[in-house]
Amino acid sequence: MNMKFQYNDGGRAAAGYKSRAGDCVCRSIAIITGKPYQEVYEALNGFVKSKSTGNLTRYRSSARNSISKRTTKRYLVSLGFEWFPTMFIGQGCKVHVRAEELPPGHLIVSTSRHITAVIDGVLHDTYDCSRNATRCVYGYYVHGGLRHD
Repeated sequence: MNMKFQYNDGGRAAAGYKSRAGDCVCRSIAIITGKPYQEVYEALNGFVKSKSTGNLTRYRSSARNSISKRTTKRYLVSLGFEWFPTMFIGQGCKVHVRAEELPPGHLIVSTSRHITAVIDGVLHDTYDCSRNATRCVYGYYVHGGLRHD
């Protein structure tokens, strides 16, 4: 069953940004935390610069064009989020972008090459990234370490 979709740019347009960007990490964090897009954008870029481990990470990763999974995890953990994996090596896909397969609450959901926000079973993003409820979920972040399994 397809998940309900709500268009939400996380405050990107209100912050004055135009055109397309690979800013799904920034948008999702802004949506789930309620922080202004610009604040999250600046914090992510600052975090990338301060936490980079090498030139490739430092110069290719940005809030506008994509943040690495490693940097995303470090930043979210610093905000008090906890990671709950849903896919493990050799097991195949067990959880999809479907309301009935995800726990209730405010989730930052990791899928193939995308991060999105899900609030109580409703997908919040700039497009319906569920692929008709077939897209696999690698895991999700929840604030405060509240286990949802």
